[in-house]
Amino acid sequence: MKVPILKQGPYLIASVQSALTDEDLVQLRDDLAQMVGRHHSRGVVIDVTALDVMDSFAARTLRSMAATIKLKGAHAIIVGIQPEVAFAMVQLGLSLAGVSTALDLEDGLTLLSKQLQENQDGG
Repeated sequence: MKVPILKQGPYLIASVQSALTDEDLVQLRDDLAQMVGRHHSRGVVIDVTALDVMDSFAARTLRSMAATIKLKGAHAIIVGIQPEVAFAMVQLGLSLAGVSTALDLEDGLTLLSKQLQENQDGG
C-alpha cells in the first residue's frame, strides 16, 4: 500500500494509514528521499498513528528513513507512536535511538519549526 506524502510548505508529511509490509516501508523510505530532494524540503514528519505493531524491521527501517532524510539535508520526526506500541518496543529492546519523536502531527510540526529556527540561528 502506497503511503500518501503531502507537501506542507517546507515540510513533507507521510501519513501511514494501515499496516505496512516490509516492501511498503522500503518504498516509503525511497519515496521520501526522492521527494526531499525534489522539493528541497527542510523537514519530514512520519505519522505512524495507525500502526498497532512495530517489529524490528519496521523500527530499523524508520531509523534508516530518518538517517537518509538527514543526509539529504532535512530533519525527520516520527509522530503518533501508540502507547501500547511504545511499551512493546521497550519490552522487545527495539529503539529509535537518534530519531526525533513527538506525540502527534501538531507537536511534530512545532518541533520541526523549532529545529529549523535553531539551525538558522546557528545553534
